[in-house]
Amino acid sequence: MFSLSCFVCLCFSVVHCLPPDKVSAFHIIKTRSIDLNNAHGLAMESRLQKVVEPTGYRLELEPYLEDGLFKGHVSINITWLQDADEITIHSAHDIEITSTEVRAHIPADSKEVQKIAVKDLSADPKKPIVTIQLEKVVPKSSKGRLDFSFNGNLETASTEAFFKSTYITEQEVERMVAATQLRPNNARRMFPCFDEPGYKTPFELSVVRPRNMIALSNVPVARTEDITGEPNAVWDHFEKTPPMSTFTLGLVIADLKQLGNSTFYKDSNGNDIELRVWGRPEFLPALEGVNEKVSRVFTEIAAMWRVALPLRRLDIVALPNYQGVKPADNWGLIVFKESDLSNKGYLQLAQELSYQWLGALTTPAWWSDAHLNKALVGYLAAEIAFKINNGSEMEGKWPMTVLYSLYYEFSKRYPHSRITGMKQETACTKIELLFRMFNYTLGGDTFKKALRVFIETRKFKTFTGNDIWNALTTAAIEDGKIPKDFDIKTIAKSWIDKDRLPLVTAKRNYDSNSVLLTQKVFLRERPHDVPDAGRMSWWTPIIIAREDKLNFTNVTPLAWMRDRKELTLNNMPNKDHFIILNPEEIGPFQVNYDKENWNLLSQYLQGENRKLIPALTRAKLLHDAWNLAYAGELSFATALNMTLFLKDEKNHIVWDPVFTMIDHIGRHVCQCLQENFQAYVRTLLSPLYEELKVEREDEENWRKNLRSLTKTFLCQAGYKECVKEAQAEYSKWMLSPNPDEGNPISNQYICPVFAWGSRKEWQFGLQRVINFPPSRKQSERTYLLKTLAGCPNTNDKIFRLLEVAVLEGNGNFTETDLFLIFSMLTGSPVGYTSLFTFLCSNWAVLKEKFSSKTNLWDNLITSATSQFTTQEGLDLVSNLYVAHQGEFGSAEHIIEKSMRNIREEAKWSDENVPVIEDWLVSYLTSTNYESNKHLHVQ
Repeated sequence: MFSLSCFVCLCFSVVHCLPPDKVSAFHIIKTRSIDLNNAHGLAMESRLQKVVEPTGYRLELEPYLEDGLFKGHVSINITWLQDADEITIHSAHDIEITSTEVRAHIPADSKEVQKIAVKDLSADPKKPIVTIQLEKVVPKSSKGRLDFSFNGNLETASTEAFFKSTYITEQEVERMVAATQLRPNNARRMFPCFDEPGYKTPFELSVVRPRNMIALSNVPVARTEDITGEPNAVWDHFEKTPPMSTFTLGLVIADLKQLGNSTFYKDSNGNDIELRVWGRPEFLPALEGVNEKVSRVFTEIAAMWRVALPLRRLDIVALPNYQGVKPADNWGLIVFKESDLSNKGYLQLAQELSYQWLGALTTPAWWSDAHLNKALVGYLAAEIAFKINNGSEMEGKWPMTVLYSLYYEFSKRYPHSRITGMKQETACTKIELLFRMFNYTLGGDTFKKALRVFIETRKFKTFTGNDIWNALTTAAIEDGKIPKDFDIKTIAKSWIDKDRLPLVTAKRNYDSNSVLLTQKVFLRERPHDVPDAGRMSWWTPIIIAREDKLNFTNVTPLAWMRDRKELTLNNMPNKDHFIILNPEEIGPFQVNYDKENWNLLSQYLQGENRKLIPALTRAKLLHDAWNLAYAGELSFATALNMTLFLKDEKNHIVWDPVFTMIDHIGRHVCQCLQENFQAYVRTLLSPLYEELKVEREDEENWRKNLRSLTKTFLCQAGYKECVKEAQAEYSKWMLSPNPDEGNPISNQYICPVFAWGSRKEWQFGLQRVINFPPSRKQSERTYLLKTLAGCPNTNDKIFRLLEVAVLEGNGNFTETDLFLIFSMLTGSPVGYTSLFTFLCSNWAVLKEKFSSKTNLWDNLITSATSQFTTQEGLDLVSNLYVAHQGEFGSAEHIIEKSMRNIREEAKWSDENVPVIEDWLVSYLTSTNYESNKHLHVQ
C-alpha cells in the first residue's frame, strides 16, 4: 500500500535496553530528554539531489521505553551517480546524529576503501535534510558507505515516527508498546536515510528485545545473539529483505502468541509462503476463523496476480492499543487494530494483502501516483470481497454508495469546498471506478492480463500511472478490445483531469430506430454557470441493454464517444421497446432519456418481468431520474412515475437511493406541499415496512438497516402505527420518578414524538435539556437539543424554544447551543420559516443582543434567510432587507447572497412545484390513500 493515509509500524513491548549515551549493568540510569519537532509533512517535501543512490541498509536499533529514548546505527551502501564533494540525506530535526563517516573505493575499480574526511555536516533549518560536505570530490561510479550513529526521542503524544504506548492485560499488568509509523515519509524521523519511494534497496535489521518476547519483522530472524551482562535481553538479527522502500520497513516486539497453526501456501507461479496470525494470548479467541480468512483471501489475490511474492513468510498481527487509522501494511508484516482483524468482513483484509504486491513489490515512484495505487487496490479488493461472500459487509451496494457520493460532489458549483483532503479522496474514488469501467469494457481476462504484465515488468521497481495505462492499452489492442488508434491513458485522463462527471442524454428517433447521444457536464446546484462547462467532454463507453434482446451480460461497448459532444447510433429497437444506457453503472455517469423511453421503462418496471433488470440497474434508473429532475433536466412527473414500481419492490439495493430522494425533495419543496408529500411517503413505504417489521433470527444486516430506514422515514411522515409506538415508549420516560437521571428509551422514538406528539410531550423534552445534569454525557443533551429544534412540524414549539434559549437568556443555553438550534432549523420549511418569523418579530432585541457577537448574528441571518426556495420566500427576505437596509452590519453580504440564491431556487420552484403538486394529487387519488393511517399533529 502506498498512500498518504497509510503508514508503516514498528512495534515494541520492551522492558529495558541500553540508554543512548550510557552503558551500565541492567540499564537503570535515566538520561536527558531530547526535544522533538513534529513539524513535517508533504507540503515541505523536497527531492534529494541525485548525487548518490543507496544500494543497501544495515540498521541497528536499541529502544529505551522507560526513558522514552532510542539509539541506533545505520550503514548505507551507496554508489556515486556523478562527481561530487557533497551528499544530501533525509534526517529529521529531532534526530541527533552523533557521528558520521564516509568511505569510498577510489578509483571506482579499486579494492582499497578510503575514509573520506567530512568537512561539514549541516541541517537545513526548514527541511528535514542534512548535507554532508566532503574534503574532496568522489568520482562518478565510485562505491562506498555512509555510517551514522544517532539518538532520538520516542513519540508519546502521537502515533507518528517512532512512538510508544501502553496497554493493560487481563491480569492487570501494564505492558509497553513502541511503534514506528513510517508512511508516507517518516523513516527520516527514526534514522538518517534516503526517504523517497524510488530508492528500493535491501535492509538488514537488528534490534534488541526482551528474551521472553517475540520479534517479528519483514523477514524471519536469521540468528539471535545474547548480550553480555544482559541475561533478559537479546539481539535479533533478521534476514536480508528484498529490495524495498524505506516506508515498508516493519517490526513488532511484544508478548504475542500465534493463532493456531501456520498455513503454507504454494502454487505453480512460484509462491511458497508461510502465513501466520498473531495476537495477545487473551485475545486469540476473538480471532477464531482469521487463519481461514487470510488463507482464502491470499489464495484469491495470488491467483489474480500470478506473480510470486519474494517472501518466505507473511505475519499478520492484531496489536493491542494500536491506534493507526488504517493497518500498517509493511512488506511481510501487516499490523491491525484488534477490532479490525477480528471483524467478519473480507474487504479490509483483501486491501492489505493486495498491497503486498501493489505497493511493496512494485511501488509508486512519487507521492503524486499514490492515489492511483490506492484506487487499483481498492477496486481489486472489492472484487475479491464480492467473489468470496457477494460483498455482504457492503450489503451488496458497492459501487453505488461511493458513486452516488461522487455524483453529488462533482455536481456542485464548487466541488470539495476547496478541501484538499476531500479532493484527494474523491479523485481516488473516481479512479477506482475507472478501473471498474475498464474491467467491464475491456473484459476481465484482458484487464487481468494487463495487470500481470505490468507487475511482472515493474517488480522490485517503481511505477507511474503511465506504466498501468500502457499495459492496459497493449493488452486491449492485442486482444482486439479497442482499435489500434485508441489509448487507455487518453481515455483515463479525460475523466481524471476534470473535477466533473458527464451527463449523457439519449434522444431516440422512433421513426428511424436511431438514437442521438449527447454529453455535457452534470450540474445539480444552481445556477449552472460553471466556467468552461461547454468545452468539457469525456471518452464515454456506450453500452446499451435493449428490451427486445434483453441481455445484461454483454458489456462490450457499441462505441466510445471519443471525447466528442454527439454520437448517433442506428439499429435501435422499435417504439415499443426501451433501451438502457450504462447498465450496472459501468461508467461513472448518469443518463437521461426522452419522455417516451422513460415511460417505457416505468411501465416495464411495474410489470411481472421487473427482476429481469438487475437490482443495481433498477437502482440506477431510480437514482438518475430523481437526480436529473432535481437538477432541472427532467420533469418531476416522469421522475416520480419511476417510483410506482416500488409497491412490489423488496430489494434493499433498489431502495437505497429512494431514502435520499425523500430527504432531498422533502427539504426542498415548499410548506404548501408537505402534507401531500408526507402522504406519498407513507403510501410508498408502508407496504415495505409491513413486510420487514417482523424480525427474524440471524437476519442479514441489510434487512435490519432497511427496516430501520423505512421506520425512520415513516415516523417522520406521521405514520400512525409508528408514532403511537414512539409515544408509548416516550411515556415511560415521562412517568419515571427521576427523569433527569437518564433516558430509558431508544433515541429512535424521540424525533417522532417531538414531530407529531403533544406540546406537553415536547415541553417535557425541553425541560430535560434545561435540567440536564453535568454528570451525564454531554452528547446525550446535544442529541436531545437537536431533536427539539429539528423535528417539530409546527411553529409553536419552535417559537417556544427560541424564546427560552434566545430571548429569556436562560443560562442553561450556551452560544454553541444557539449555533446548533439555528443549524437544525434550516432542515425543514417549518423550521427556517419559523426562525425567519422570529427574527422579524424580534429584530431590535436580537440586533442588540448579538451586537458584539458577529458570528452568532451572521449565523442567525444565514439560517433564517438562505433556505427559501419560492417567490413568496424571496419576497419575504427582500422585504426584510428593505425594511432594515443598512442595519445588517457584518451580515449585509449574507442576506444579499441569500436573495441571489433564492432567486435561482424560485425559478426551479415555479417550474417544478406545480408539476409535483399535480402528480401527488393524482397519485393519492389513484391509490385510494387512507388518511386514517396518518397521525395529525397534536
